[in-house]
Amino acid sequence: MSIFIDTGVFVAFHNTKDVNHSKALDLIKKIATGKLGSAYTSDYIFDEAVTTALIRTKKPETALTLGKMIQGELTAPFIVVLRVNTTAFEKAWKLFSRYAERGLSFTDCTSIALMNIKNVETIASFDTDFDGIVPRLE
Repeated sequence: MSIFIDTGVFVAFHNTKDVNHSKALDLIKKIATGKLGSAYTSDYIFDEAVTTALIRTKKPETALTLGKMIQGELTAPFIVVLRVNTTAFEKAWKLFSRYAERGLSFTDCTSIALMNIKNVETIASFDTDFDGIVPRLE
């Protein structure tokens, strides 16, 4: 089993005022202990997460701490950060062309493309736009 972590999970984990903070804490604990298998995210998600954390909290330290956690600088690394290469980008564009009307962002499509390439079964996300496309855990 393996899981791909979406932006909202990271942001909610580090923002105690986020409505999904408790759910994110539970998810990250399970992921960090290996209960959900290998954990992945992407450079695009990293970008969204640290930027969103900075904008929502207005606290640079929160964004920096989140970035360090994702990169494994604060604890033993438990998340592999995948890079969106040319193949993933092209697959994502095809997915975006197919699912844009459903509200999937291009970044969401890069996540699905990387999941398909790496055979990652499930996405950890609070974003219901993924429903019916990939299995989602929240």
